Amino acid sequence: MIRFTIITITYNAEAVVERTLQSVLRQTYEGVEHLIIDGASTDGTLAMAQAYKEQSDACGNHKVIIQSEPDHGIYDAMNKGLTQVSGDYIVYMNAGDFLPDDNTLEQIVHRCKLTECPSEALPGVLYGNTDIVDSNGQYLHPRRLQPPATLTWRSFRHGMLVCHQAFYARADIAKNLQYDTRYRYSADVDWCIRVMHECERMGLPLYNIGIVVANYTQEGETTRHHGESLKERFDVMRRHYGFFSTAMMHLWFVIRSLTGPRHRH
Repeated sequence: MIRFTIITITYNAEAVVERTLQSVLRQTYEGVEHLIIDGASTDGTLAMAQAYKEQSDACGNHKVIIQSEPDHGIYDAMNKGLTQVSGDYIVYMNAGDFLPDDNTLEQIVHRCKLTECPSEALPGVLYGNTDIVDSNGQYLHPRRLQPPATLTWRSFRHGMLVCHQAFYARADIAKNLQYDTRYRYSADVDWCIRVMHECERMGLPLYNIGIVVANYTQEGETTRHHGESLKERFDVMRRHYGFFSTAMMHLWFVIRSLTGPRHRH
């Protein structure tokens, strides 16, 4: 059975984390490992996570691991999660974000025909669509940037076309590519590009699931620190795509950000 490792990063997230936890608990697919990496929360987050673990343990379908200790930011916490992954695919579903349907993971396995692939031939990345929800988890609209029919590591020169929460990376690849913690807001962009680049090197396909696989909560660090995020993304893209191409595309990003609504990944 193909196993999914879902990593949820939390810090004082009691207002929003419950919908994330319950969306994983309700998944009908049995091959789920859920790692909750907490940054030493001081509110009710840990109590909610422990209650969720007890619920999940009682059902017996999913494995839940909780780790709580101080960290050096969200990407440091994400790296801690990477070291503990035991599934075949890894996806980050952070506090407030959630899987849209109880059978989302079942649909992914079915649509990608994962049970028919030998382990060495599994796609390097599975990716899908994302809907944006408000702070109460209510649907607002589809994510403005939509994933292309065919994705490569070069695709992100046009922006982060696939939401981080809709990007399922093969764990044997992901575990060897740590997040670059020099970046405070854009290490996920860099990481996704590096994962896709490695997939190309290994000759592995990137598979478009073709459905909404993540509900993403509007507003976050990238939105609150939009200017700093743009600077970081420029540096990420310059490193991967070269200065001239990045300068031209970033000029378009700036124009787009001034003329349209702003959303984090």
